[in-house]
Amino acid sequence: MERPRILVVGGGFAGVECARRLERKLAPAEAEIALVTPFSYQLYLPLLPQVAAGVLTPQSVAVSLRRVLRRTNIIPGGAIGVDTQAKMCVIRTITDKVIVKKYDYIVLAPGSITRTFDIPGLNQYARGVKTLAEAAYIRDHVISQLDLASATTDRAERESRLQFVVVGGGYAGTETAACLQRLTTAAAKRYPRLDPRLIKWHLIDIAPRLMPELGDKLGRTALEILQRRGIEVSLGVSVAEVGEDSVKFTDGRLIPSRTLIWTAGVAASPLIGTLGAETVKGRLAVTAEMRLPGVEGVFALGDAAAVPDLEKGDGAVCPPTAQHGMRQGKAVAGNVVAALRNQPLKPYRHKDLGLVVDLGGMDAVSRPLGVELHGLPAQVVARGYHLMALRTNVAKVRVSTNWTLNATAGDDFVRTGFLARRPAALRDFEYTDAYLTPEQVREHTRSLLAKG
Repeated sequence: MERPRILVVGGGFAGVECARRLERKLAPAEAEIALVTPFSYQLYLPLLPQVAAGVLTPQSVAVSLRRVLRRTNIIPGGAIGVDTQAKMCVIRTITDKVIVKKYDYIVLAPGSITRTFDIPGLNQYARGVKTLAEAAYIRDHVISQLDLASATTDRAERESRLQFVVVGGGYAGTETAACLQRLTTAAAKRYPRLDPRLIKWHLIDIAPRLMPELGDKLGRTALEILQRRGIEVSLGVSVAEVGEDSVKFTDGRLIPSRTLIWTAGVAASPLIGTLGAETVKGRLAVTAEMRLPGVEGVFALGDAAAVPDLEKGDGAVCPPTAQHGMRQGKAVAGNVVAALRNQPLKPYRHKDLGLVVDLGGMDAVSRPLGVELHGLPAQVVARGYHLMALRTNVAKVRVSTNWTLNATAGDDFVRTGFLARRPAALRDFEYTDAYLTPEQVREHTRSLLAKG
């Protein structure tokens, strides 16, 4: 008898945690497990700002799936469409070949993409911090701006190369601005022709407060830390226009800058739009058991699903965080196993464990289990949490070793030359134009059914 086929889409926190738990709960004879992901690693996203700053090497935050998953079939590609009626998933492999994979149960954890708006020049000149390649590219880009500013005799060019703008006052934006400001401050000592006072960092956000999830007190503490370092924080402000060597703010200011790092939120993967199902603010509407209502064998979780937050109630949904992604992965695996064995499914419940924000060096703010911390105690909690969340001992050792080396030996500010000849923007890293329409998905599945 053919084994039931379980297809997990997405190699992030939710998808990998689900596949790991399925391997533990199911005997090999009970089901065939496959994971669709374009990369052979699970990216530990919260530490990407430290990769961009050179505190951590890219490999240290990329946990090998071959170490984590023992018998899951890893399909190197991305899901670009799902036909829930035919129970087929359309996949574009890393060689651009389009294949169709049949399933009995599918777990959709495709994650999210950078959310953008219709701002002139944004897609052309902005960079994100959403992928490992983007983090590596940003580090090269920032160091190259220092190199070029040091070499030029043109005052206007030097000024535009030494001003950096980060958009987004959430965790990603705040940590990115904080970590990269430390990078340029330390690097300036190696550039005798540069006046360190010319290097300026701007952090802007349309919200009235910085990281409101932290609460008023810790939010103010984080703001004070950034301002003490010389980062200019502008709240209630966004970007009106982006040019090759300037950024215009909505308050009318025109900043000479060749670096705009965009971290103003995320949107669910475009894969969700191929299902033709109900959504909540772009995220797939699912039950508390993370099941797609009215469709057999479809589960969804993580950033791409609006999972009800039963702890908060009143129609609240779980935020798109790593903490929820990992725990939802475990819970949905249990529900897939229950569905296989005709057992009742369990709703997802999770009480928030708190928040950690690493601002680099000895600076951090944290709120574990409601306890507000800042400074060294907060840094210990933040880094302890990250080490605990990393899935392999090898990754833990690499990260802790990188932290130690950076604290004791510093950085050499070396550029690798990554994409040096062609400036890369948001669309070059996230491949958002690869997805199919629902009609195109059905065409692929119909052609396969006709052959079979």
